[in-house]
Amino acid sequence: MLYYLFEYLDKHFNMAGAGAFKYISTRAALAIILSLTITMIFGRRLIEALRRLQVAETVRTLGLDGEQKKQGTPTMGGLIILAAILIPSLLFARVDNVYIALMLVSTVWLGLVGFLDDYIKVFKKNKEGLAGRFKILGQVGLGVIVGSVLYFNENVKTKDIYHANDVTEQLIIEQHLQPQLIDNQQVWVKEEKATTTTIPFFKSTEFDYANLLKFIGHGYKDYNYIIYILMVIFIITAVSNGANITDGIDGLAAGTSAIIGTTLGIFAYVSGNLVFSGYLDIMYIPHLGEMVIFAGAFVGACVGFLWYNAYPAQVFMGDTGSLALGGIIASFAIMVRKELLIPILCGIFLVENLSVILQVYYFKYQKRKYGIEYAREHRLFKMSPLHHHYQKNGYHEAKIVSRFWIIGIMLAIVTILTLKIR
Repeated sequence: MLYYLFEYLDKHFNMAGAGAFKYISTRAALAIILSLTITMIFGRRLIEALRRLQVAETVRTLGLDGEQKKQGTPTMGGLIILAAILIPSLLFARVDNVYIALMLVSTVWLGLVGFLDDYIKVFKKNKEGLAGRFKILGQVGLGVIVGSVLYFNENVKTKDIYHANDVTEQLIIEQHLQPQLIDNQQVWVKEEKATTTTIPFFKSTEFDYANLLKFIGHGYKDYNYIIYILMVIFIITAVSNGANITDGIDGLAAGTSAIIGTTLGIFAYVSGNLVFSGYLDIMYIPHLGEMVIFAGAFVGACVGFLWYNAYPAQVFMGDTGSLALGGIIASFAIMVRKELLIPILCGIFLVENLSVILQVYYFKYQKRKYGIEYAREHRLFKMSPLHHHYQKNGYHEAKIVSRFWIIGIMLAIVTILTLKIR
């Protein structure tokens, strides 16, 4: 909103400094500062309010060290994160941008689903919370919204950039290339509305989801939207559940999400910049640069939340925060066309998810083959998700979190390196 105000002041009154709001870097920096301020200053007030309302976490008895000390810790702290994301984004980003609007919807949508789950647990005293099928329904609903907008909205397009030395007259005609001047150099640009995504580690190689329907035969592209929306649903559901499972010990989900958000912000900046995308030879996505402001607010919110959530936690984010964080990350990755990098970038979420799946299926296999007692004594992990396995092995949760963060940083660096290693 402030973007439009300062644009007006600069245009009509030539106000000193107002022109700085045109720059993404300025607004992203302000978004980070404001989100940190909201979490650190107003976060304390929200925690005190949650205590007064007795919005406390009911800690299950899992036989873990220090678990009883957490009894009574306020939950639903994800409200702090949501406020610290939404307010700076609304103030500093261009809300008429389709990507920003979609990210705001994603934040609120899964934030509400998580809030309902926490509300049922805390106020209705139902430890199970929102039924799993309704959580899935919420995730599927968001997937349908995100996938439909990205597929049908006319403002969502990609551009492939070809340098003058790399094009021939035949290529110009076949690909319908248009000339464009960048830094006093002529390049050729192909603008299209496509369901393509970047294949990591391979230069100038993209994957179109429509290819999955080639077996249908002639006219398969007419059904492209079906496979695309289904893929978006799958990614959002998987990543949001991964973030939800990862939120099991103090600071793990928030810190990991901050690392992932920083990486996605870098991708949004280079993919939304004609010069950088041309230099790196990656897909250029018009209007995507605004997502850097949202990424700044997201990272600031996660880091600021650690002020109270780092060990020993004064507040838990609950499903209000964890489901929203996962949904935001998934939607963001899809919009920057880097969803195939999710297994690397979100490796922590993936491993946590897999540890639960493997634990369940391995237990069922052992039970069927050797009986219930044998299965209980020979579990694949001492406990799942994976972070609890390490707790059972005697590691302090602060050390587990720190080491998971280090692994997350390494995965983020590998992800960023895919911009050059191709």
